[in-house]
Parts: sequence; structure tokens; C-alpha cells
Amino acid sequence: MPTLLHIDSSPMGGNSISRQLTREFVRRWRSVNPEGTVLSRDLNAFAIPVVEAAWVNANYTPEQSRTADQKDLLWLSGQFARELLKADEYVVGLPVHNGGPPASFKLWVDHTVTPFGPRLDGKRATCIITAGRLCGPGSGNAARNYVVPWLRTLFGGLGLTNMHFIFADGTVDTNPARSIERPSWRRISRKFRSFSRTLCACDGTRDPGPHSHPNDAQNVMRQAE
Repeated sequence: MPTLLHIDSSPMGGNSISRQLTREFVRRWRSVNPEGTVLSRDLNAFAIPVVEAAWVNANYTPEQSRTADQKDLLWLSGQFARELLKADEYVVGLPVHNGGPPASFKLWVDHTVTPFGPRLDGKRATCIITAGRLCGPGSGNAARNYVVPWLRTLFGGLGLTNMHFIFADGTVDTNPARSIERPSWRRISRKFRSFSRTLCACDGTRDPGPHSHPNDAQNVMRQAE
């Protein structure tokens, strides 16, 4: 039976748009995979420690030679890697922070990705990227969006090439003449639901393409290479 790994990285809790969209993705995935398993990993549920020299030394020490302290240091990293290996598919919620991923996601990557793996060949990932300003394909800030090329390079090096990106950008009003306002969640939710079945390939017959954007005026997918 298929297994989906659901990863959230926003620090904003229930107010997070990326978290609401990943929950919707999971709900629809469950509807077409009723016997499937969903693993959840909230990267803000606890403070992921910064990788330090002791961790690096432990990681490069042969497994049979590691001390008890070194094994303890690497336990969390092993747990993260085991979740990736157990799942067949991933959905990842990623807000854009300073042009890149949030700190919690970068810490997760530092603990999980090493020169030794894990190998993710044959798996599939959908990344739901949210941002206050417009930064998706075709926008004026597209060149400042470093998240997608970084993710492609990172996971491509692990053998994961089947990646799809959903943008929900422009989520706040940045007009300096007014206080910043959150958008209507109903508007974003309607747009996402209108094609989320296709985005998560629920019917198994359509490929949503590598990029999808919920801000299209016709309320359909816009794809860009």
C-alpha cells in the first residue's frame, strides 16, 4: 500500500497557508488511497539541533565503531532518513523566507542528507511553496525565488527527479500605505481545491507538470519550465 510523507515547515501554526494547503492535499490523497498510510513530520514541533562538529565526526565514524554518545547524536538524523525511505511520495509545505526555505527545513536537510544518502530513486514529491510576494513562474520576482532550483539540486542528487511545485504566492498585501493584510483564505482555498485533484495526480491519468500556480486568472493550472 502507498505511503505519503507529509512535511510542514512553517512556524506560523494554524495561521500558516502552506499548512492548510498541505492538509488539503493529504485529505484528497487519502480519498483516493483509503488503504494508504500517511506519515506526518512537523519540523517546528520541537527545536531541531544545529549540526555541530561532534555530529559530523559521528557521521563519518564507521557504524561499528561509534560510541553510545555518537549513536545518540545520529538517532534523529536516522529517524528523518527512515521516514523518507519508508514513503513512496512526499508533500512538503515550504514558505519562502528571505528567498530560500525556512530555517527548520534547512536544519532537517542538514540532519538528513549526507554523502551516504538516502537514495530516493523512484519516489515522487510535491512541494507547496507559499510567499507573501509574487515569486512564482512569470512573476516579476521569479528570478529571486531560489527555493525551486535549490530543491531540484538537493533532491536530484539523491535520485528524486519526479518533483512538482505548486505556488501560492502573493499571500499578503505589501502596499506600504496600508498595514499588511492577509488574503482571503477562502479565495486561495477555492483556487487550490479547484485543481488539487489534478495536482496530486489523484486519478492517475494526468501529469500536472513540474510547476503549477493557483493564481491563474482562468482558475486552471499554469505550467512553466
